[in-house]
Amino acid sequence: MLPTLNLTGDVILAEHLSHRFGKIGLGDVVLVRSPRDPKRMVTKRILGLEGDRLTFSADPLVGDASVSVLVPKGHVWIQGDNLYASTDSRHFGPIPYSLIEGKALLRVWPPEYFGSLR
Repeated sequence: MLPTLNLTGDVILAEHLSHRFGKIGLGDVVLVRSPRDPKRMVTKRILGLEGDRLTFSADPLVGDASVSVLVPKGHVWIQGDNLYASTDSRHFGPIPYSLIEGKALLRVWPPEYFGSLR
């Protein structure tokens, strides 16, 4: 999630209810159980909700062919803010809502970066 969040040292305040009531939206930073390793939690930004069609570069470093995806019902499309070094929905596809564990509200540490994640 660089540059929004650092890999180590950042502490965020998250809540664990709104995603259960469908109160997540585009641009929200969410805590997600990794689809590749269920023991691991990742933090990503929601870029697509069910029914959305997204088009992205298959390889952002090369800028070759584009890929279009329709986010299925009950799923979201997540991506990290570091386009070139993020393992996200571009690699494992849309993720089910059930993998979302929480919604990040704000960064509380370090103090010089205290504030919103949007």
